[in-house]
Amino acid sequence: MTTPITIPARHGKAALVKKGQSIRVINTHGYQIVDTWAFNRSDMKEFMSMEHCRGALMSLRPKVGQSLVTNKRRPILTLVEDTTAGVHDMLFAACDRYRYAELGCKDHHENCTDNLAAGLKELGLEPPETPCPFNIFQNTAPDPVSGVIQFLPPVALPGQYVTLRAEMDLVIAFSACPMDLIPVNGPQGGKPTEAHFEIL
Repeated sequence: MTTPITIPARHGKAALVKKGQSIRVINTHGYQIVDTWAFNRSDMKEFMSMEHCRGALMSLRPKVGQSLVTNKRRPILTLVEDTTAGVHDMLFAACDRYRYAELGCKDHHENCTDNLAAGLKELGLEPPETPCPFNIFQNTAPDPVSGVIQFLPPVALPGQYVTLRAEMDLVIAFSACPMDLIPVNGPQGGKPTEAHFEIL
């Protein structure tokens, strides 16, 4: 039995994954967004790209059986299991220091961009850039007529998870999103919590 790896609340974590292995991302306490990135292990300049995924899937949300693709349009992760209602986000860039400044935060605030860099640094790696992440469990709802996007609380319940299969040797990275200034982590705006993942 594999031991779950903690993605600390407000922080990031990364791991090496071999082709054919699966990664289970667990919303341990519920209502927590987990920003997710994947990089080709042999060439970090090839990475999971939400822009290319939207074109490949012709959808704003992947479904079980569909593959997420890289900026070279190659499958990198396949969604093989989803115990949630399937509500995830492929639109929004990772939060960063500029986003928090825009929201009025004058002091340092943990952010997903820094968390990606910190998680990779633990493996002796650094990102070539900060790609738009696959925001697992994030609930954003574009209005089909006006195009206005609403930020809504996640609907993933405690213990629910998604399982992703690696389609190449890759580096996976996560951030337990620290956003607490808009209501995206939990019904009341949320208190960011830890999440976990397993490599199967």
